[in-house]
Amino acid sequence: MTDTTFANHHNPTFLQACLRQATAHTPVWLMRQAGRYLPEYLATRVKAGNSFMGLATNVDYATEVTLQPLDRYPLDAAILFSDILTIPDAMGLGLSFGVGEGPRFAHPVRDEAAVAKLAVPDLDKLRYVFDAVSSIRKALTRPDGKSRVPLIGFSGSPWTLACYMVEGAGSSDYRLVKTMLYSRPDLMHRILATNADSVAAYLNAQIDAGAQAVMIFDSWGGVLADGAFQEFSLAYTARVLAQLKKTHTDAAGNTVTIPRIVFTKGGGLWLQEMAALECEVLGLDWTVNLGKARAAIGGVENGPGKALQGNIDPNVLFAQPTQIETEVARVLDSFGTPYQGTGTGPTHIFNLGHGISQYTPPEHVAALVDAVHRHSRALRT
Repeated sequence: MTDTTFANHHNPTFLQACLRQATAHTPVWLMRQAGRYLPEYLATRVKAGNSFMGLATNVDYATEVTLQPLDRYPLDAAILFSDILTIPDAMGLGLSFGVGEGPRFAHPVRDEAAVAKLAVPDLDKLRYVFDAVSSIRKALTRPDGKSRVPLIGFSGSPWTLACYMVEGAGSSDYRLVKTMLYSRPDLMHRILATNADSVAAYLNAQIDAGAQAVMIFDSWGGVLADGAFQEFSLAYTARVLAQLKKTHTDAAGNTVTIPRIVFTKGGGLWLQEMAALECEVLGLDWTVNLGKARAAIGGVENGPGKALQGNIDPNVLFAQPTQIETEVARVLDSFGTPYQGTGTGPTHIFNLGHGISQYTPPEHVAALVDAVHRHSRALRT
């Protein structure tokens, strides 16, 4: 069957870069690009009763906020509006978001009895996510039948989900989850195995619903010690990837490739080991030098390698537009000129090194996106 990955895309730049193919400019999208820094998002949230889950579980609202940044900026990809903690919520842990607070679970997993109750959730409990994916795909379809930009689905990594499940909320020291990890590694492995199989099933369902790339957010992998990262994070991310669909047959019978992205915040120490993961793209935080990462794992022309995603410090967006442009150029220059041949080679997807802050001035995001497109085109001339 012919691979028609780009056939129905008005702007396939993001997908091409994921697959290490040449592009006319470096594609850009932002982690948390649909969020509280946008006044239109806040207005929609008010309509949803000022509730995050009210937004995320309502298909129309989730579609609306996913498209808001695309209507404001010429971004090269959309990302599903949802949360990384939908899976443990579907497991019955009772997810809630207080006003001005982060996520919290009513039933944290802290002993053998709680671990024994865990199982891969009934995916029907997450139907609102898959319905949102299908709705967003429909909304992204232009009159000519082509998609404006690709849609990214996502999940938290098995380890990151476990952190929230055991701690019951965010944490500054990860004391509870690390206590379990060191004192009862058997329980931690049971949680992680269930999480990994759940994440794989969840992401595959997003692909079936219309996601054109999927991303695993290992937001807290970097808090682990060397050795513990490999055993408790990397191994279970690999378990997810081994189960993910590499291609999908769309409604027209076309076979399309589904790029897989892994982002580990604080994972720069383990780049060489992450290079062995069965994924197309590795995301990097702002502590990693892109040029060195390219040399280490970006690969060579028509050879194996990873596309790289990242990695400007989100706080750069609080500087003035001229300074933002300078920093954008610095990041793009550090990667160097992306591959420009007809096969495959080192490519870069511009992003933040972590999620955008809610306090970011929207006009500064416009300056960043424009600078990425302008400077990356100049690099190719």
